[in-house]
Amino acid sequence: MTRATQTISLALLVSSVYLVCFLGHISFPAVVQEQVIPVLPFWALVSFGAFLLFKLGYGVLTFNDVPEAHNELMKEIELARKELKAKGVSVD
Repeated sequence: MTRATQTISLALLVSSVYLVCFLGHISFPAVVQEQVIPVLPFWALVSFGAFLLFKLGYGVLTFNDVPEAHNELMKEIELARKELKAKGVSVD
């Protein structure tokens, strides 16, 4: 199974379970049915966004802890500067 197939299968499963809960085929207390289940997609979206922001921030915070990636990036920057100077572009 490819990764895309797994992702689509998981998305269909989650959306099916949510739809069954939203339509009331599984009984929940009235408070949960009326106030919690309708906002679950928004909650999931906000939580996923917060997770991605945390992951991005942590990656930026620990970037200098990966010396190989830092050195590789610095070499690529230096190579780009040399190529631009060879083409007549002024680079600081």
